[in-house]
Amino acid sequence: MNYLAHFERNPKIVGGQWVIKGTRVPVQTLLASLAEGASIEEILADFPTVKQEDIRAVIAFAAAAVKEDLPVAELPAIL
Repeated sequence: MNYLAHFERNPKIVGGQWVIKGTRVPVQTLLASLAEGASIEEILADFPTVKQEDIRAVIAFAAAAVKEDLPVAELPAIL
């Protein structure tokens, strides 16, 4: 899947964060919603400008990031 076809980045939109094309919905927000356990249906209800294909693109992006071993922020220590 060409996930980048679903994303855009513009310094005038949401401070230059990656967003779903044609929206102001950050990719990071959708990833966080998925991580918190939201279903695709719940996300679509919360963000009506987002399509199911966009969420699949977000998941594909996350999978590619892991595969490419991209740097991630440090995880907090578990005490």
